Amino acid sequence: MDSEIKEEIPVHEEFILCCGVETQVLKCGPWIDLVNDQTANRPKLLIFIITGNPGFSAFYMPFAKALHSSTNRRFPVWIISHAGHSLTPKDKKILRTSDDPNAREIKDVYGLSGQVEHKVAFLRTHVPKDMKLMLIGHSIGAYIVLQVLKRAPELAIIHSFLLFPTIERMAESPNGRIATPLLCWLRYALYVPGYLLLKPCPEKIKSWLIRLALQVMNMQSEFSLLNMLEPFCLVNAAYLGSQEMMEVVKRDDETIKEHLSKLTFYYGTIDPWCPREYYEDIKKHFPKGDIRLCEKKMPHAFVFRFYQEMADMVADWLMDDLSKIERTQGNRD
Repeated sequence: MDSEIKEEIPVHEEFILCCGVETQVLKCGPWIDLVNDQTANRPKLLIFIITGNPGFSAFYMPFAKALHSSTNRRFPVWIISHAGHSLTPKDKKILRTSDDPNAREIKDVYGLSGQVEHKVAFLRTHVPKDMKLMLIGHSIGAYIVLQVLKRAPELAIIHSFLLFPTIERMAESPNGRIATPLLCWLRYALYVPGYLLLKPCPEKIKSWLIRLALQVMNMQSEFSLLNMLEPFCLVNAAYLGSQEMMEVVKRDDETIKEHLSKLTFYYGTIDPWCPREYYEDIKKHFPKGDIRLCEKKMPHAFVFRFYQEMADMVADWLMDDLSKIERTQGNRD
C-alpha cells in the first residue's frame, strides 16, 4: 500500500515569496496552479494542511499522500511550511510575480500572529476565491486554523479538522512545563553554540546526519530535510515555540462557538501537549461539538508512524461531511 502511494501519486515542490519570506509549498496531486487553471476538471475543493512546530513540510508528505489516496484522488492536498522554517535550496528558484501582493512584509512574521497572517496571505493569493477549502491543523496548526477562521471570514472554508490541538494552556501542559524555561529563557544561550556548530558544517555531513536520523525513525523523505540542521530555521522554530508558551493560554471559545458546526477536534489519550483533561473540558463546554478522543493510542507526532491510520480517519470524516453538504445543496435545488 505505502509503496503504491509513493510511486503513483504525483507530488510537486515549489518555493514562493509569501509576506516577504521564502516559503516551501508541497502539492499532492496533478494540480499545481489552481488560480490559472481554467479547465473543466479543476477540482472544487482544496485540502490544506497547516503543520505543527517546527513546520517542516516534508514530514507531512506521507500523511498528505495517504489522504489523497484515501479520498480517491479527487482533491489536491497542499502543505505549507511556516515562515522562516525553510530556505530555498541553491538548485531551486523562488516563484514570484512582480505584482504579487504577498511580497509585502508583515510585522514579526516569524511570531505566532505573523504565522497566521502568513497563511491567510497565501490562501488569499494562491487559491481561487470560489474554491472550497478544508483545513487540517496539527498541534499549533490547529490554533492557526482557528485564527484563520477569525481573521479571514471571506475564505470558503467548509470544514476544519484540528488534530491534537494545542489551543489552550500550553505552558501548563506536561511538555509545556519543560519547554517553557527552555524556549522562553534558555534559548538565547543555545543560539551561539548552535550557529558555531551547524553553520560551518558541510552539507554532506548534514545530509548524512539526517539520513541517519531517518533510519532510526524508520522514515524516508523524497524532499530535502536540510532545514532541520539550518540555524536560521531552528532559531525561528524556537522563537515561535516561545510565543506559543506565552500566548496560547485561554481557549478561544468565541471563535469555536461561531464555527462549531464546521469543526472536528481530535484529542489524544497519551498527549503531553494537550492532556486528556483538556478534551474533557472542551467536551463539557461544547457538548454538541464534534470532539473526539483517540482510541488507538496515537502519539502527538502521528506523522511519523500513524499517518496512514490518521489519513483513513480524516478521509472518512471528510467524505461524510462532503456528502452532507451535497445533500443539503441538492435539497435546496
